[in-house]
Amino acid sequence: MIKLIAVDLDGTLLDDNKNIHPSFWEVHKTLTERGVIFIAASGRQYYNLLEQFDRIRDEIIFLAENGTFVVYKGHELFVNDLSFDDARYFIRKGRNIKGADLILCGKQSAWVENNFEPFIEDASRYYRRLKLVDDLTTVDDKVLKVTLWDHENAEFNSYPHFKEYEKDFKIAVAGDVWLDITHNNASKGNAIKRIQQLFGITPEETLIFGDYLNDLDMMQVGYHSYAMKNAHPKIIEASRFVTRYDNNNNGVVETIKELFNLNS
Repeated sequence: MIKLIAVDLDGTLLDDNKNIHPSFWEVHKTLTERGVIFIAASGRQYYNLLEQFDRIRDEIIFLAENGTFVVYKGHELFVNDLSFDDARYFIRKGRNIKGADLILCGKQSAWVENNFEPFIEDASRYYRRLKLVDDLTTVDDKVLKVTLWDHENAEFNSYPHFKEYEKDFKIAVAGDVWLDITHNNASKGNAIKRIQQLFGITPEETLIFGDYLNDLDMMQVGYHSYAMKNAHPKIIEASRFVTRYDNNNNGVVETIKELFNLNS
């Protein structure tokens, strides 16, 4: 019996226009009535997730910033932050990568030091609180992650510069242009494990949906692991199942309907 559902947003629950299909809300209501817990598991900022799920904000768990900040019913369940010394190091290294801009993702806000218009426009879609400063290394905030926005390609341009640090930090390609650097124990998968422990839920009772490389370890913590039809090949390989429909055809909700017999 499935008791916990964790769903990535971009490329998974959201279509390419960043919309949630209208049918989701009624399905979620039914799941809640059956006692199923829903997790919005995203690399997005917590304050952005609050806007996305405003009508059910007190009914779901927000797993934000790739598992570094988790909130339920307005209460912080846990934070897995990055030391500021480590953040400064990666900021300075990131400044030298051609084609990349930096976001310092803090608990209170996201911070940038470049107002390059395409960068700010894209970042604003994922970070509700976004502030411009002269120098990211002087920001006073608890650091959740250091993110690079790479308009060339995060997987092939930025990632190779940070691959050597994977033993001590979590380096996750979170999209075509996104690379996230977090504490070594911070990830969607580890965050879900902690949630499972808190609520007494097993991997066999857990349903997971994801599409990109920052979802990779998340697919290991639930028996019912579904890669989206549109997922990165490595996610498809790591998952037990693949959805019949992609994110633009409501793949998550249609799969949930089938699993919970909600089509009648």
